[in-house]
Amino acid sequence: MWGEPTIIPAVIQSETIVDPDGPYRLDTGDRLRIFVYGQPNLSRLYIVDHEGKIAVPLIGNVTARGKTTNQLQATIRARLGSEYVKDPQVTVDIQQNRPFFILGEVKNAGQFPYVSGMTVETAVAIAGGYTERASERMFRITRKEHGVVQQIEAPSDTLLRPGDTVYVFERFF
Repeated sequence: MWGEPTIIPAVIQSETIVDPDGPYRLDTGDRLRIFVYGQPNLSRLYIVDHEGKIAVPLIGNVTARGKTTNQLQATIRARLGSEYVKDPQVTVDIQQNRPFFILGEVKNAGQFPYVSGMTVETAVAIAGGYTERASERMFRITRKEHGVVQQIEAPSDTLLRPGDTVYVFERFF
């Protein structure tokens, strides 16, 4: 469906891999706490669905994918204020980032909550550490960005993003 992923050496794409200063962009799986002052029926937890949207009472589906929390806040405020709530005060906070995935030679492969600023090494630690057959030198990170799946061969100090899949290779000797 997506076609063959592209393999990108980490040294060529280092500015793409390491982007700690960029704002967090919302996507599928993020859990959001939205508070609308004086409107308890609108204030609750929302999960960004597979289409990248949240369903907010009164205003319907709101696109969250690709937006920052401030941008989503402004969108909800504008749509509520246009017809339903006079001067709405809206706050959007991330309750839980979408998960990352780790496979291969780790003790507990699976899905785990993303932690801001985490590296491949941190992800391995969260997954219980290496198995005795693990290679601790290079890892493969699979990342979907702008609809394109990338596979990146990277060292252990590479920063991860929410939704990344890390594969820990088996060593050969």
